Amino acid sequence: MHHEDPFDPLDPADAPAPRYGSAALSDLLPTLAAHLGVPGYRAVLPLEPADRVCVFLVDGLGWELIRANPDWAPFLNALTAGRAPITAGFPSTTATSLASVGTGLPPGQHGLAGYTVAIPGEGRLMNQLRWTPPVDPHRWQPHPTVFERAHQAGIATAQVSSPLFATTPLTRVALSGGTFLGRTTGEERIDRAAGWLAEHDRALVYTYLSELDAAGHRYGVASDEWRLTLFSVDRLVRRLAEQLPPRSALYVTADHGMIDVAPENRIDFDEDWELSAGVALLGGEGRARHVYAHPGAAADVHAVWSEVLGEQMWVATREQAVAAGWFGPVVDERVLPRIGDVVAAARDDIAIIATRSEPGESQMVGLHGSMTPVEQLVPLLEVRG
Repeated sequence: MHHEDPFDPLDPADAPAPRYGSAALSDLLPTLAAHLGVPGYRAVLPLEPADRVCVFLVDGLGWELIRANPDWAPFLNALTAGRAPITAGFPSTTATSLASVGTGLPPGQHGLAGYTVAIPGEGRLMNQLRWTPPVDPHRWQPHPTVFERAHQAGIATAQVSSPLFATTPLTRVALSGGTFLGRTTGEERIDRAAGWLAEHDRALVYTYLSELDAAGHRYGVASDEWRLTLFSVDRLVRRLAEQLPPRSALYVTADHGMIDVAPENRIDFDEDWELSAGVALLGGEGRARHVYAHPGAAADVHAVWSEVLGEQMWVATREQAVAAGWFGPVVDERVLPRIGDVVAAARDDIAIIATRSEPGESQMVGLHGSMTPVEQLVPLLEVRG
């Protein structure tokens, strides 16, 4: 039996890598598309076919958070009975997960491999959620979306989301195809999604809600503010379930869960000479870091990060993270240099913040990004019309 002595760092190969190809978020739309007869897809998840399908993605709605709050999410908790969660993907963060949902591919192929990643050859970071600086979207993510291929196959395909997202680069590369229906409130989105199902004989509609994630970042998942937002999400899911037309199925899922990390468990990279030595760029986010070394310094950076953090985080070289399947079974050549020379994923309640370069993110109470169950496991709840 393996014994951990006090200086025995975590082995990256032992991290609970996402279940790509068997029970991951990237398997959901390909399974639904296969059931709808869209060419080129096969059903991986054990779901029953339906002619009209709605995917409702609630940002930040982790499986363990639902189960921990039965009084605030009674309808969602009832739906968890007899079901198992799926995994988000690594890192468990919004831009990465939305691209996995929409393309049906793991991060190693779609290439949105973190909250911020290095632009190869440019020596600067790109925020993939805000798409700054503006990189050519279709060079960055060249694969077609499942929505595009479903639309081409004659399925009535739509996304119902905030009007603000209608033409963003992230929408274009991850969630486009068919008809975009901009609706401002959760109720309007729910009602429009249900209407779309009723209006079409064979339909695929996606809708999205961001408020729960926002409440978790601002107040933490242990807060009354977050629980009240969860309660309103629960009511929205019930509202949609009650409007489902015949021959339809609703799938409720999420892009990640969330964990509150206390101030004393945060290490400030910008004030830590040891962790910052040899580092050219710090990418990712507090619980899932891409660390880009100056030329020739990668081995030293890996050694120091392993020594300082190796009992609380899985600290891997790029090669180790790829070999362990963190980003999927395949990592495309164009994606490899976007991954850090060192990748550090939190196992314990810890975060590597950066108060000067990331002032906003450093103040967030609730965080996500890593492979712990509370971050990584997401629901796949089903309601039949």
